[in-house]
Amino acid sequence: MIDSALLSAYVASRICHDLVSPVSSITNALDMIDSPTDPDMRQMAQDLLQDGAKSASVRLQFLRYAFGSVGLSDGAADIHEAKKITEQFVATHKPSVTWDIETEHLSFSHVRLMMNLVLIGVESLARGGVINVRIRNEQAGMTITVKANGLRARLRDDTRFALAGETPSGGWEARNIQPLFARMIAEGLGAELTVAQNEEEIIIMAQRVRAEG
Repeated sequence: MIDSALLSAYVASRICHDLVSPVSSITNALDMIDSPTDPDMRQMAQDLLQDGAKSASVRLQFLRYAFGSVGLSDGAADIHEAKKITEQFVATHKPSVTWDIETEHLSFSHVRLMMNLVLIGVESLARGGVINVRIRNEQAGMTITVKANGLRARLRDDTRFALAGETPSGGWEARNIQPLFARMIAEGLGAELTVAQNEEEIIIMAQRVRAEG
């Protein structure tokens, strides 16, 4: 599907991309504080520094879970903590997130898959909207459904190819590696990953997810 060295390089680039904006805010704020400014500008710089630091911290927590070793931990994940981390991450972008979870057990791998599906939802709502996460235990296994609703909700062609495990027409790159990563996590859990799109809604569904994670 893809060489492991390329996969790790593109995933690392994707993580860096998500951190560029808040880190740049911190750098700009420090430059403003170090320069002679009036009190209003200094206060603006301090606000920018606080916002950038908070956003960077929130994104790091989420990315450690979605891409890093936290998502590989054994045992059951704290559902409330996973929701909080996801909510804070989505809040640094334009959409919001709602929950419809009916299960008493989520493994760290389940949460890792859910977070990666949420990432795809965030990218599909460039103009904002609502991401709904629905999780159910069913006879054939767990089903994790992420619905992205919003004005001009759009799934890029390369994302659609990657979710299907197919090489995008322009090849693999940091921009489209995350949906493939999501598919790999789903396959590792024995799940079938499907995607559908209506006029203003994108539905990404992982079915038959192993209940034990």
